[in-house]
Amino acid sequence: MTPFKWSTRIRFADTDASGRIHYSALFRHVEAAEMEFFRAIGMGFPELLSLDVKFPRVHVEADYLAALRSDDAIEVAVWVDRIGRASYTLAFEITAAAGVAGKAKIVVACMDGKTQKSHPLPENLAAILRPHLAQTAESK
Repeated sequence: MTPFKWSTRIRFADTDASGRIHYSALFRHVEAAEMEFFRAIGMGFPELLSLDVKFPRVHVEADYLAALRSDDAIEVAVWVDRIGRASYTLAFEITAAAGVAGKAKIVVACMDGKTQKSHPLPENLAAILRPHLAQTAESK
């Protein structure tokens, strides 16, 4: 499994008083990579909205391994870490010129928009995600 990769740059507005990326700004890059990943696999944002279910993020985590500064070029690798009955987990690895600068994961739940209760993942979404599922820790 080869992860999807998306390239961008750290913007000045992403940085804090230390001149490094603000911890919350990394998630904007992760979210942008997530949207590009879905577009690349044929399930863009309009298609996700048409599924009649909602996808709240219920857990996010990140490890900041190296400094990222304004104008640093980064590449964000995206893969599916887990597919559950009513959720999926995406994993991200952020690299810069000096190597791996960060890792992140997001857990996305599937819920019924009307009842606000858990809902099984739509099979067409699960089917699109399966080919991007990491098989072992070594493939990450």
